[in-house]
Amino acid sequence: MEDSKNLEIQVKDFYGDNCLKDAVSKTKDIARGPKGLVEIYELDENNNKKLVRKSNLVVYSGREWLASAAVRTDNTNITASGTDFISWFGLGDGGVLPSDPLDPIPPALTDTDLASRVMINASDASNGDWHVISTGYPSEGFYKLPLESADFEQDAYNDDKWLVLKITIIVKTTDANGALLSECGLYASASNTGGYTGPMTMFSRATFPSIVKTIDRRLLFTWYLYF
Repeated sequence: MEDSKNLEIQVKDFYGDNCLKDAVSKTKDIARGPKGLVEIYELDENNNKKLVRKSNLVVYSGREWLASAAVRTDNTNITASGTDFISWFGLGDGGVLPSDPLDPIPPALTDTDLASRVMINASDASNGDWHVISTGYPSEGFYKLPLESADFEQDAYNDDKWLVLKITIIVKTTDANGALLSECGLYASASNTGGYTGPMTMFSRATFPSIVKTIDRRLLFTWYLYF
C-alpha cells in the first residue's frame, strides 16, 4: 500500500486566460448575440397591408458598439463611441440580385453598411447623412431617416420580462421615390438631430424582396430587437 505521507497532490488552475479563450472558441459554432425581425407595411386610409416579414442580422460592428455602450466606455479598437445610441435608419436597393428581385441575399455579419444606398430625401431637414454625387453616392441629398418611435415590450417567452425593443420608422410619400427597395439598416450615432452627418455605425441589416417605392406609397417599418 502506498505510503500516504508521500502522496503528492497537485492543484492546477484551469481558468486562466488561455483556458477561457479555449472555452469561448469551442462555442463559436453556437449562434450568439441579439436577434430581431422586420415587418414592412403599406399604410393607407383603410388598413395597413403587410408586405414583408423578415429576420434581421445584428452585424459585428453593431455588437461591438453594443458591448461598449453597455458600460458607457469607448473601446479604442473600434470607431463607435460608447455614448452613441440607435438613432438612424437607411434604405438601399442592393439586397437582391438584379436578375431576381424577389430573392433576397442574406446579410452578413461582416456588413458595415448597405450594399447600395438609396437617397431618401433631398430637402427634408429632419433627415440626416447628407451626401453629394462627387463623394460616391448616387444622388445628392439625405440618406438617413430618424426613428419615429422606440418602445419596450414584454417577452412572453421569457417570463414577460421587458426584453423586446420595438422601433418604428415611416417612409413618407415624399421619400425614396423611384427606388426598388430591398435592404434596410439601423445605425448608432451621437445625435438624432436633423442634418447630422455622422459618423454612424451600422447596428443591424435586413434584406427583403424588392418593393417599388412611388409617391403613392407610404411605408411603415416595424423593427423588433430581442435581447
